[in-house]
Amino acid sequence: MFRFVNGRRKESTVSPESQSGEVPARSKRADAVRNQQTLLAAAAEVFVTSGVDAPIREIAARAGVGMGTIYRHFPTRADLVVAVYRHQVEACAEAGPNLLDSAGSPLAALRQWVDLFVDFLVTKHGLANALQSDSSGFEALHAYFLDRLVPVCEQLLDAAVDAGEVRPGTHAYELMRGIGNLCIGRDSDPRYDPRRLVELLLQGLQRPQSS
Repeated sequence: MFRFVNGRRKESTVSPESQSGEVPARSKRADAVRNQQTLLAAAAEVFVTSGVDAPIREIAARAGVGMGTIYRHFPTRADLVVAVYRHQVEACAEAGPNLLDSAGSPLAALRQWVDLFVDFLVTKHGLANALQSDSSGFEALHAYFLDRLVPVCEQLLDAAVDAGEVRPGTHAYELMRGIGNLCIGRDSDPRYDPRRLVELLLQGLQRPQSS
């Protein structure tokens, strides 16, 4: 586009986006990512309280979107469950270093991380059923889960040992496996609260304080 300034023709600085009124593609992509993250966070919260078979409308209401938006991002329930699984794995992985920086002690950071891990495990228990016959897909996700989270748990444990708060000798995989076993049965028995036994497990790891 051109305009005249003092009788001379000058090229306009108006961009194609402003002429058309369209949002730049980069902004659209950023908005789409934010919307998807909001949706996944809402789905994770619903799965924790209602299980992976929760109605899609409940997830949509929690996220503040229409059901069509969910189906546009995740055509099947399995797609949504797997996406939530990966979303929570990444959240747990990123939380470890952040908690070490912000918590009052390495043991406090470990406790807070374990609490997040338990939330994740409660969601995870419905994953195999959601994937049905796709055993290879489930195995790949489990390997991804171990690759991302075992090193984080190990970092937290090592920091607590170095600080003299936890006994040495416990491996991260052992701790995670133990927590996972304690979480089994939560879905079938609402009277069972795995967090009580997980807390006892963590107490058993602590080094006795000298008087």
